[in-house]
Amino acid sequence: MKKRLLIIDDNAQNSESLARHFKKKDWRVDIIDSLTLVKDHLSDDDFCPDVILADLDVSADEMFKNSDELQELTNFSEWIFTFDPDGDINIDELGDFAYDILAKPIKHSRLEIAVNRAHRLATINRRLIKSGNTKKELYQIDSYLGQSEAAQHVREMLSVLSDAPISAVTIVGETGSGKGLAARIIHHSGLNSDGPLIEINCAALPKELLESQLFGHEKGAFTGANERFRGLFEQAHGGTLFLDEIGDMDLDLQAKLLKALEDKKARRIGGEREISFDVQIIAATGVDLAEAMDKGEFRDDLYHRLNVFCVSLPSLAQRKEDLVELVPSIIKEYNGKANKRVTVVTDEVWEQLFNYTWPGNIRELRNVIERSVLLSKDEVLPAKWLQLTETCDIQKEQCESYKTNNEITIHLDGSMKLDEMDSFIIQTALEQNDYNVSQTADILGTTRETLRYRIQKYNLKDKAS
Repeated sequence: MKKRLLIIDDNAQNSESLARHFKKKDWRVDIIDSLTLVKDHLSDDDFCPDVILADLDVSADEMFKNSDELQELTNFSEWIFTFDPDGDINIDELGDFAYDILAKPIKHSRLEIAVNRAHRLATINRRLIKSGNTKKELYQIDSYLGQSEAAQHVREMLSVLSDAPISAVTIVGETGSGKGLAARIIHHSGLNSDGPLIEINCAALPKELLESQLFGHEKGAFTGANERFRGLFEQAHGGTLFLDEIGDMDLDLQAKLLKALEDKKARRIGGEREISFDVQIIAATGVDLAEAMDKGEFRDDLYHRLNVFCVSLPSLAQRKEDLVELVPSIIKEYNGKANKRVTVVTDEVWEQLFNYTWPGNIRELRNVIERSVLLSKDEVLPAKWLQLTETCDIQKEQCESYKTNNEITIHLDGSMKLDEMDSFIIQTALEQNDYNVSQTADILGTTRETLRYRIQKYNLKDKAS
């Protein structure tokens, strides 16, 4: 499908020249000589340009007067404006509307760069909106599975939230307990479901980068800011902003976040104007915020601003009876993804699943089921791939496996950290080779010096000396 460009320009020579240029680049180009004709074209469902290139010198007054209406009609499009720098047009009025505003004259090559970037953004936004429609059906209240009392209580709270215009919700729960799922259900089943859901993990980014992501930045605001970036508050306008791991946010940034939430305005880094937004905030954390406040690690005022409504999620250990509903559902999901046909869960498997403590909660359960389904050979979920054992038992089993089969098996179930895996492999290989460092290095595909370093790092030198 061809990329689609709409040119609004009353200079026929200029517009035709631009059209020829972009048609050679495989664009479908439409030309309108007056802004007053745009509404008629945009009302046609079949007319949906990716990028609109408009000359402000044509009808700037009309644009300023109808910018809100035009922006609503072009949800799927990005606007680029051109203007005469010697004119008297106040381009700042279009700052929030425009993807870019360029002073004439403009080389076709420079304009092409801007148009291509705008097209990429328009494509992303369309995908988000399209996927949002699908997710609206996927993430309903019944998507939180389970018949336990704890699960039913969560669904009751989610049902209340779906009908209430709540400005902020806090979701608390252990790692892997389903905070992301709950957040998506709140959004897609709630009053803001027609708007976007924008998610960010506050623990995954350093303070400076997180601030830039939340509030946006202007071109040239800092090194690497090569173009304007609309912050996540702007992107989430009319929808929901999901702040995952809010408990790990820097204190200084917490203060800025609080001010933005109170004022419903934010200023891009390097910007001069505040930009209004209307968003629902969902904050999630595995941290005890009350304890964090006592330690001075989380602001009291921000806590009270976010905690308008609190959803507390139970651990999987607290709702083990829900395994009978969760396990078949996850199996069905991975059957579809991997083209498998697992339908049978034996008593042995159920016994292991119910006896396990599930420290990683639903996330760990999904990993366990995914591995077992992928490695299954028939319709039976294989018990041997559950691997729900303690680290010491795993290591013992692995040692025996190595000694008998000349293999080392690592169980990726979260019971061993990366360094522990590395140490275990080296230790097992050394034992198999009677602590001959040179021979062990050859088998492991490394140098003798590198192996010596790792032996010292993991305190294995006494045995290998």
